[in-house]
Amino acid sequence: MNVKCAIIEDEPLAVEVISDFIGQVPFLELRAVCNDAFSAMEVLQNQQIDLIFLDIHLPKLKGLDFLAMLKKPPLVVITTAYHEFALKSYEYNVIDYLLKPIPFERFMAAISKVVDRMHPQKEIEIPVVANDDACLFFMVNKKKARILLNSILYIESQREYLKIVTDTKTILTRYLIASVEKELPPESFIRVHRSFIVARKKIDLIDANSIEIGKNEIPIGRSYKNSVLQILGFKETN
Repeated sequence: MNVKCAIIEDEPLAVEVISDFIGQVPFLELRAVCNDAFSAMEVLQNQQIDLIFLDIHLPKLKGLDFLAMLKKPPLVVITTAYHEFALKSYEYNVIDYLLKPIPFERFMAAISKVVDRMHPQKEIEIPVVANDDACLFFMVNKKKARILLNSILYIESQREYLKIVTDTKTILTRYLIASVEKELPPESFIRVHRSFIVARKKIDLIDANSIEIGKNEIPIGRSYKNSVLQILGFKETN
């Protein structure tokens, strides 16, 4: 079985994540990436596409409006940061509704549903990839750098750039901290300051005002303080 896929998504980092996930599944083949619905229509007219990964909030024409225009749509998996459209999306017979940031295990659950829909009587082995392989890609010196999520210590915003510090290296990439925050699993990362995101498992010490990860001291922002201390189970003492 070879499933031809298209990604319809205008957020570059989300495209990188979904592309990487597709690349880890042997029978999925990425045939096209479209950043709006109109370019997606052209692809569907000219290519055989079996499965689309569709963002809802697209420029020019929204994802569900795009679906409504298709007479014979391929299989559809919704990928979005907005949970409130889930019920409406199933009116279009979508396979699954994935909320960003998308864990690989959740992605594979959707692919299992795709397989069941395409071959209901056929048993197909779904590959299992360790969660340790979850990663994001970032542009560094015109090349894509692969960063394993479990290697990240913390991320620091430096205006329009991000400094990403890992166990083994530090990279600088042109990206906004608010955008990368959407792509990180909230159970593993926490925003502690307007300029800092930290990996929960990498925290060595914490007090009411700062966090230590190795030799790095990271401030806890005043507006983040209460939620951070509550999430991390720290009770401030007088």
